[in-house]
Amino acid sequence: MLRDRPNRSYLKAALVAAFCVVFAPASFAEPAPEGRKTEKKQPLSLDDLFARLKAAGDDAEAKGIARLIEQRLGRSGSATADLLTERARQAMSSQDLPLAVELMDRATTLEPGWSEGWNRRATVFWMLSDPAAAISDLQRTLVLEPRHYEAWAALGRIYQTMDDKRRALEAFRRASALYPRMDRLQSAIDRLAPDIDGRDL
Repeated sequence: MLRDRPNRSYLKAALVAAFCVVFAPASFAEPAPEGRKTEKKQPLSLDDLFARLKAAGDDAEAKGIARLIEQRLGRSGSATADLLTERARQAMSSQDLPLAVELMDRATTLEPGWSEGWNRRATVFWMLSDPAAAISDLQRTLVLEPRHYEAWAALGRIYQTMDDKRRALEAFRRASALYPRMDRLQSAIDRLAPDIDGRDL
């Protein structure tokens, strides 16, 4: 039914926002009391961050942890790939999508093991109305980082526009298992579940 189909322009806006998100700088630790040596804390591992994200007690805590995860995933390990990705973001902001995809082609060639590079190129393909290429890149993202909840959610949105409700629901549930408090995710699951789960009874 047409009312079940999501608004395509909204989905595009959501994917662009995810691509162009600017992460807040890390907060500074409080100074230690005088006379006491400060102990340098080891940064939390990605495993720790994903565990905390799943167990977060409120939306604000979950969003803060999600930002830290996205910061980690957003680092390619290559200054050149990072520069190309930043230029791709600027190209997307100015709606120069062919240039954006060319830049992300170069970034993923330089760093083929960087999951976020494929995720970002998928966003550009989606904006270019090429869902098959977007799905392919999202699947590549998830091979490299199966916990990439943004990729799972994006995959669900694309399947939803294709009226593939079963795959959309599966992808949304995979995202929810990783990030239960993700915006709008549970409402999407609640809309799809009666149709799909009811058929499986």
